[in-house]
Amino acid sequence: MSTEPRDPRKLIDHLFRHQSGRMVAILTRLFGIHNLELAEDVLQDTLHEALRSWGTAGIPDNPEGWLMVVAKRKAINIIKREKFYRSFAGDMDTLLKSEWTAAYTMDQVFLEDEIRDSQLRMIFTCCHPDLPAEARVALTLKTLCGFSIAEIGAALLTSEANIQKRLYRAKEKIRSENKIIDFSVPAGGLLRERLDVVLLVLYLLFNEGYSATGDNPVLRKDLCLEAMRLGMLLTEHSSTSGYPPLYALMALLCLHAARFDARLDPNNALVILQDQDRNNWDAALIDRGMQFLALSARGGSATAYHLEAAIAAEHCLAPDFASTDWNKIHGYYTALAQLKPSSVIRLNLAIATGKKDGPRAAITLLHELEQHKALENYYLLYASLGEFYCQIGDRHHATDYFLQAKTLARSPGIRELLDRKLSATQTPPHPDTHS
Repeated sequence: MSTEPRDPRKLIDHLFRHQSGRMVAILTRLFGIHNLELAEDVLQDTLHEALRSWGTAGIPDNPEGWLMVVAKRKAINIIKREKFYRSFAGDMDTLLKSEWTAAYTMDQVFLEDEIRDSQLRMIFTCCHPDLPAEARVALTLKTLCGFSIAEIGAALLTSEANIQKRLYRAKEKIRSENKIIDFSVPAGGLLRERLDVVLLVLYLLFNEGYSATGDNPVLRKDLCLEAMRLGMLLTEHSSTSGYPPLYALMALLCLHAARFDARLDPNNALVILQDQDRNNWDAALIDRGMQFLALSARGGSATAYHLEAAIAAEHCLAPDFASTDWNKIHGYYTALAQLKPSSVIRLNLAIATGKKDGPRAAITLLHELEQHKALENYYLLYASLGEFYCQIGDRHHATDYFLQAKTLARSPGIRELLDRKLSATQTPPHPDTHS
C-alpha cells in the first residue's frame, strides 16, 4: 500500500482503476448481467461514500477491503429492498431472496476465488459474439477496466459520441437478451472466438497506458499493470491457458513493461530507446517475457502478437542500442504490415527502414504516409520526419516538423521531449520511436 497515493481523491481515482473491474464483476455475479447498470450504480455509490468518509475520517488501513465491505452492504440492502420486484442472477435468485440462504450465498460470492472467476466471466460476457462487434471492446474497457469515455475514444480512434452510442446499444442488447448473453466463460469453439477479442482488449488497454493519449502522463503504469493482471488471470485458468496468441501477447506486455523505469527522466519526459539506461531495465520481466515467447511458439502460425513480441525481444536482448539487429526488426515489421495492415505499422516499418537503409529511405516513405488521413493528427509521424531530417543535417525541415509534432502532442512528457529536440538541432540525436 505504500506506493498508492494517500490523498483521498487521488487514492479513490487510483482504486477506481484497479478495483472497479473486480467490484462490477462480483456485483454482476449477484445481480445478473441484465442488471449491469445496477452493478455500476452500486460501484459509483461506493466510491462516493469513500470520498465522503475518507475526507473526514481519514483513509482506512485497507482501502480495497473497505470498498468491498461497503459494496457488499449496499448489495444486500438492494436485494432486500427489491427482491419482490427484480430478478437477480438466475442460478442464485432464489438463494438471495431467502432469509435462510441469502447471507451464506453473499459470503460465498465475495470469496477471492469467486471474485477471480467473476472477472473471467465478465471479460467473456463483454466479448459475447451476439453483441455488436464494434461495441465489445468499448464495453470491456468501460466495464472491466474503468476507462472513461474519452479514453475509450482515444484508444479506438473514434469520437466520444460514437463510444456512447456503442455502449448504449450493447447494454440494450444485454437487457433484452439476457437469456442468450449469459454471464459465463464459454467452452469449446466458442471460447477461441471470444478469447481473440479479449486479447485485443488487453492489447489496447496496455497501449493506452504505455503511450497514453490526450493530456495524460506519457506513461500510465496502472493501465499497463491492469492489462497484465487480466492477462495473467487468463494464463492461470484451465479453460484459457495454453493458447499460443495469449502467450505471445503476455510476452509482448512483459518485454515492454521491463523498460518502464528507463522510459521517463526525473521530469517525467519521455526518454527514447537509444538514450535509455539499460541497467534500469527489469531483467526478471525480460526473462518472463522470453519464457512466454517460447510458450507461444507451440502454435502452428504466427499472429501479430508473435511478431510484435519478437520485435520487442530484439530490443531487449541487444546489449546496447548500436547492437540492435535492424535487419531482423525490418523483417518482422514487413511481415506485420502484411498480416495486419495499418498506417501506424507502416510508420514503424518506415522508421525501421531508415535504421536499416539510411535516413533518406525513411524520409521518402514517411512523406508518402503524410497522405494517410489516419496519421494526419499523429505527432509521431512528424516527430519521425524531424528526427530523420536532423540526421541528414537539414535543420530547417527538422525544426518545422518538430514544431508540427509539438502542436499535435498533448502529453506534457512528450512535449518536453520535443522541446529538447527543437533546441538540439545543432547536434541532433538519431531517430527512434521504439521507446
